[in-house]
This record gives sequence, C-alpha cells and structure tokens, in this order.
Amino acid sequence: MIDVSLLWKNVLNEIKPQVSQGNFIALFKNTSIVSLDENVVTIAAPSIMVIDLLQKRFSEVIKIALDKQAGRSLSLAFVPKMTDSQTEANKGSPLTKADAGPLFSENQATTRLTIGHLPRVRADYTFENFAVSGSNQLAFVSASRVAQHVGISYNPFFIYGPVGVGKTHLMHAIANHVYQKRPEQKIIYITSEEFTNEVVEAIRHNDTAQMKKRFRSAYLLLIDDIQFIEGKERVQEELFHTFNILIDSGSQIALSSDRPPHDIKKLEKRLSSRFAGGLTVDIGPPDFELKTAILLIKAKKYGHELSIDVAKAIAQKAEDTRSLEGLLLRVITEATTRQIPITEALAKQAAGEKPKTTHVHAEDVVESVCNYYRIKPTQIKGPKRDAPIVRARQIAMYLLKNELGLTLVEIGNALGGRDHTTVMYGVEKIGILRTTNSGIDNEIRGITRFFRG
Repeated sequence: MIDVSLLWKNVLNEIKPQVSQGNFIALFKNTSIVSLDENVVTIAAPSIMVIDLLQKRFSEVIKIALDKQAGRSLSLAFVPKMTDSQTEANKGSPLTKADAGPLFSENQATTRLTIGHLPRVRADYTFENFAVSGSNQLAFVSASRVAQHVGISYNPFFIYGPVGVGKTHLMHAIANHVYQKRPEQKIIYITSEEFTNEVVEAIRHNDTAQMKKRFRSAYLLLIDDIQFIEGKERVQEELFHTFNILIDSGSQIALSSDRPPHDIKKLEKRLSSRFAGGLTVDIGPPDFELKTAILLIKAKKYGHELSIDVAKAIAQKAEDTRSLEGLLLRVITEATTRQIPITEALAKQAAGEKPKTTHVHAEDVVESVCNYYRIKPTQIKGPKRDAPIVRARQIAMYLLKNELGLTLVEIGNALGGRDHTTVMYGVEKIGILRTTNSGIDNEIRGITRFFRG
C-alpha cells in the first residue's frame, strides 16, 4: 500500500527546485493527494484558479515527478479542497440545470471540477460554458441530448467541422455531463492517434486481449479526430468490431472529425456506413458575435471582466475559437505584468502582435531542429517514439506555432500528418517546460538563431 502523503511530499520536494519560489508557495503549498485509484492520482488544490493554473502550466512537471516517485505511469485528476460543511452540503444534492444558478457561481464550478477524475478530459469544458449561436446550435443541442440519453439518442454521434470551432469542447462536455450523472460508469476519451498507438503496441507485444477488453467494456467511448485512421487497415478492423460490440450492448459512441464520414479517404465502406448510422452534424466557424461572447465567458473564468469594446477588439484579431484564448491570455498577461487595466487600446496592442514569418518556412524550422539534435527529417516526421525524437518533434511543433504562427493542422501536416490534438499537447508541453527548465529554453533559443539568423 502506497503512503500517499509521503508520495506527495517526495513529489513536492522534486518539483520545488524546478519552479520559482512564488509559484511554489502560491500553487503547490496547500495541495495534497486525496486518492490513488488504479492509475489515477486525484490531487486537491485550494481553489478553482489554482487548479486551472496547475493544469495548464505544471501538469507535465507534476506527472514526471509522480511517475518517478511512484515507479509507474499515472494519470492526473484535480479537484478543489472542500471544507466539512461543504462536503455535507453536497451530499445527496447533485447539480441540475434547473437549480444551477449563475453560470460562474462558486458552487457550480466546484461541482464541475470534481469531474477531474476523467483522464484527458478538461473539467472546464462543459455545456454550461459553451457559447451558442447559429453556427453551432444544432451541434450543441444534439450533443446535449446524447449526454442526457446515453446509448439511446443519436448513436453513434458524429460531429465534424474545421479546427477551432468547438468540437473538442462538446466532446469533453458530453464526457463531463455523463460522469457527473453516472460516475461509476467507464468513460474513455481518446484521440484517433492514441487509439492507433494502443492498437499497434498491443499487436507488437502480442497482448490484444487487454486492449480489446479496455475499449469494449466502455459505457461511453469518445474518439477525437477520427479522420486520422484513414488507410490504417488493422486499426479500422479493430475499431469496426469494437464499434459493433458497443452499439449492440447499448453503450454510446461519439466521434469528431474535420470532414463528414463519406469524405474520409481510405476508410472502409463498412466503417463509413457505421459512422453515418446515427446522427451526423456539422459545426461551422464562429461569427463575430459568437467570438465576442466566448471571450467574455473565458475572461470571467480567469477572474477578469471585459468590456464589450475590449472583447470586440480581441475578436477581430482571432481566426477561430482556439486562437481566441491565446490572444486573451496575452492581453491578460500584459495587463497583469504592467499592473494596468485592460483597455481597448491595450487589447489592440497586445492582440496585434504577430510572429515574424519573413522568409522563414516550415521546412526551415524542421531542418534547424534536426540539425541541432543531429537527427534526420524522416525521423522527426516518422512514427518513432524514442524520447529524444519525441522531444525534438514537440520543440518543432512549439516553434512552428510560436515563431511562424501556423495553425495546428498546418503543423501536423508539416510533421508527417499528425492530428491537431497531438500538436496542441506538444506545444503546451514545451511551453510549460520552457518556463521551468532553463536547458530547454537555451536549446530553443539556439535553434531559433539557426533559422532567424
């Protein structure tokens, strides 16, 4: 039996030298492990804001330290600390839409964040904070119905649209809602690339039985970016049989893609037919009004009140919902650092900063990364997952995003056809490591000098 108190003490001792004293005191001091179930560690933190910062900035640092101290790979979950009175008040009182109260009330946010037990699912992606307009209303209503009537309404549920329109938000919202109502059920959220890797690893180790058991016993299976299984025959075969077993048993399947089933090339006809056998809905790019509404919601989550004029100034600069949050954080950081209010002028100034792209192309960045780490472009673009190659690949993702301003899809295409979720994870991971590891920061600066001159 692992002593979780001692485990967490050792983890904190390892993390402390890697972060600033201010961050350690503000974010880590009052945290603790509240449970260790199978391979999921649940960490309690004092507030919603602290949880958000830990998840966004330090989850990789925590995981590395935890895995090392525990001697095995663990998934992280975050929940807010609750007083005895809060615990009593919450017993037998599940949150319902009818009595939820204000969108960002403390009680509602606390109840939602206990959903953090789900690996890879963001607790802040819920139906309650999804901004709805004409471009996404049908997708929103359909996803809500799927979450309320698992295995009954719209099974399978297939949602498609371009990058950054809210598909992943709705997928996570389905998972969060179902977990809130049925926490005892098995819910799996995974990207198609991760699913592919698990199938390949199971075949390589001649251990497909465990892999089949894991997916075929799910109550709710959500697969993001399903288009990336095209041309992968063995993966499609495994998914087809898993699909049939889950549907026959009354389990729910939800899929997302950047295109409808019939437009996914090299997809077996029988699988395409299964995908289209339930409800297929598209979700379009956000209009200006929706982008403005999303900014107001996200700013409030970070503890800031934006005026309509400020939100509009930022919305004008953003191409999709994903870039909205990046621009918003840039504006908030600028205001916080300079200790000045968020004004329309500041928003225009901060949001107007664009990465320099003159005479630098994606291949220049990839070549510079390869030269720095002495690896071949075919390795960084290929399927190998050796630690040095994975790290170089993620640094390339980070540079392509932050130096050239490429979209996640463009970055994925430049690195061998990787899905946007994998790219997003790589960019975020290196962003965190760069703030906590001076060695990584120096390497990135060195590579940048290669292609910037």
